[in-house]
Amino acid sequence: MASGAVRSLDVMAAIDPSKQRWIPWMHRALQLAGLAAGHTSPNPLVGAVVLASDGQLVGEGFHARAGEPHAEVGALAQAGAAARGGTIVVTLEPCCHHGRTPPCSEAVIKAGLQRVVVALTDPDPRVAGGGIQRLRDAGLEVITGVLEAEAAHQNRAFVHRVQTGRPWGVLKWAMSLDGRTALPNGASQWISGPAARSWVHRLRAGCDAVIVGGGTLRADDPLLTSRGQRQPEPLRVVLSRSLDLPEQAQLWDQSVASTLVAHPALTDWAGRERLRAAWEQAGVAVQSFEQCDPSALLPLLAARGCNRVLWECGPSLAAAALQQGCVQELAVVIAPKLMGGDLARTPLGDLGLTAMDQVVPLALDSAQSLGNDLLLQARLRGDFID
Repeated sequence: MASGAVRSLDVMAAIDPSKQRWIPWMHRALQLAGLAAGHTSPNPLVGAVVLASDGQLVGEGFHARAGEPHAEVGALAQAGAAARGGTIVVTLEPCCHHGRTPPCSEAVIKAGLQRVVVALTDPDPRVAGGGIQRLRDAGLEVITGVLEAEAAHQNRAFVHRVQTGRPWGVLKWAMSLDGRTALPNGASQWISGPAARSWVHRLRAGCDAVIVGGGTLRADDPLLTSRGQRQPEPLRVVLSRSLDLPEQAQLWDQSVASTLVAHPALTDWAGRERLRAAWEQAGVAVQSFEQCDPSALLPLLAARGCNRVLWECGPSLAAAALQQGCVQELAVVIAPKLMGGDLARTPLGDLGLTAMDQVVPLALDSAQSLGNDLLLQARLRGDFID
């Protein structure tokens, strides 16, 4: 027997026997939830399946986007009368509060179900176990913690925002095999190949905002969209201390996607009147901060409903985002090219480290090929996780 199969049997043996029978159905519910990845913010991803009293599948549903029916409601509607006496398997605790839609816990009770199987307790203070208690008070059997780790990973951005008040941050860059992000003269298009660039478009589609600094805007005039893979497109954010920004840029075209410019509160607008007028005419949003830092920007983005944001910035802003706990995950594309240059253009600015025991610790999640390029994805761990 393969070692992977042995490990799977060991894991199954360690699971409460009362929960094992629900694992395949919870896997299906998680698959359903993932169909809406990138579209539900500020809400979580949720999937649900309904089983009749004889164990047959009679309904499926997932939460497609904020304001639309929740997963439980969709699955119960599909099941109809066959739900009575049956079981609903759901990736997140049914809500018990009135938001844009009525409480799902009440819909579950009204359907006449016998049992509710839940993966993850909702961290939202408006729920936080209240939905489960409401179901139990109504006489339903509630089983919790089935594939809890998988559900928590799927909704890590939502959980992080609820618990910290800041979106989950992904820092992405592309570099050559010798660690360069540009030639000494600044040329950088294109380091990675078409397959990697298409993957970045998909990554943006799974994020609610894409953040750059003024240097990236001046050097690259980026578009920062998913190329139509998400509607609406992610919010494009420019964090600039100097506001030394071009009057003409793709980011100012709001017919493509919305843009927010963040700058220090005491910015001197002298000589920038035409830029400000161009923004006002185009509908670009402008926000000032006392401290124009990544950590000041994130609560604003959380308040706008952003669960997950993408940092596609230069080395100085990337280093600041890391130092201020604004990054939880890295996505690095490595192209099999050598760019050289004594004046190295590297992905990260100075982190102020002086000893090897101070380096930023990472947990490697995956490595995969994207055409001729290599994609590494990793999470920050230890003291660098806020």
